[in-house]
Amino acid sequence: MYNYQQAIDHIMQQEVEAGNIAGAGYMLIQGGKQRYFSTCGYADREKKTPIKRDTIFRLFSMTKPITAAATMLLVERGELDLRDPVSQYIPSFREQTVWNPGGEPQPVVRETTVYDLLNMTSGIPYPENWEGCSPSGLMMDDLFQKLKADQAEGQRLTTREWIDRIARVPLAFQPGERWMYGLSADVLGAVIEVVTGRRYGEFLREEIFTPLEMVDTAFYVPEDKLWRFAQNYNWNEEKKALEIYTGCNLGEYYGPDVSFESGGAGLVSTMEDYSHFAQMLLQGGSYNGVRILSEKTVQFMHQDRLSLSQKDAFLWDSNLGCGYGCLMRVLVDQGKAGTIGSLGEYGWDGWTGNYMTIDPADDMVMLYFIQRCGYSSTTALRRIRNVTYGALSRLEER
Repeated sequence: MYNYQQAIDHIMQQEVEAGNIAGAGYMLIQGGKQRYFSTCGYADREKKTPIKRDTIFRLFSMTKPITAAATMLLVERGELDLRDPVSQYIPSFREQTVWNPGGEPQPVVRETTVYDLLNMTSGIPYPENWEGCSPSGLMMDDLFQKLKADQAEGQRLTTREWIDRIARVPLAFQPGERWMYGLSADVLGAVIEVVTGRRYGEFLREEIFTPLEMVDTAFYVPEDKLWRFAQNYNWNEEKKALEIYTGCNLGEYYGPDVSFESGGAGLVSTMEDYSHFAQMLLQGGSYNGVRILSEKTVQFMHQDRLSLSQKDAFLWDSNLGCGYGCLMRVLVDQGKAGTIGSLGEYGWDGWTGNYMTIDPADDMVMLYFIQRCGYSSTTALRRIRNVTYGALSRLEER
């Protein structure tokens, strides 16, 4: 007899046995109840430490939905306007320029806004260094190499100091012209610091993490929790095997003296903690009787905000069939996505492979957490998603 739980476990086991990942965790919450939780493999393969509910993972870009929620919290309080220019809060964003293939950088036609940041249409690139990448990305990479070298030598620049330097790099295109994945969420973290007068991590702890009982979510890992901190792995193409990754990709640093609190990639969390945040969004802004956001705000957050021209660059395999808004994908075409998921399903993933699905139509949250650099495991994820959706009607019949 078919058993969806065995099917989920089989897919995860295949990934581990193939050597693609060291371990994985899966969680399905539907109708306000945990329907299934399962783990496979190791959080630390060398120490034989299994993945558990309280294993601490690097979120990387799974930080972004939290930053979107924090931004919208200030919007609904009237402390921030979506159409505000970023320079209103961070003066270094005044008189920005756009890279010009014909010579000197050109001035911006209009200023970058908070709304641009939320939708990744700001033109602010990530650091890039690969054939065909944008010249702005190369310039950003030069900056990050210097910033990371200074950090490795003990220099602790604040979030604002990092962002002030980022603001000086020419944009890849005019604000609003198209979609481009980049440092927009990091800039939002700095904007929130200015608006609230608090460090970004402090604001998140007081306004989101503590109310949602996210006890292990932060920008650093305390010494007494390091034993629960999952190892991060990278694929060695020459050896055709995973190896421990000790590098620094985007300035991530998890020590207690962390000073750059990256709104786009800096948080750590557990599956248990992150499920509280995801359920808050699923339940229209509240969790366990505690309201974080209004229903109207959450409705705003999971709508496609990209125009057809902006979507020309939104072509990643993991986001086919999706639109984008508030730092998250939104499913708009099941066929292109290769999924039986409901239209309007939304969520995001991270550089180390963590993945979230929130589906209002099916009252469902699905989480899949791993730790491998640059691995989206798209095929395995599509299989896991389709198995999950195929099981929902069976769960409802119980």
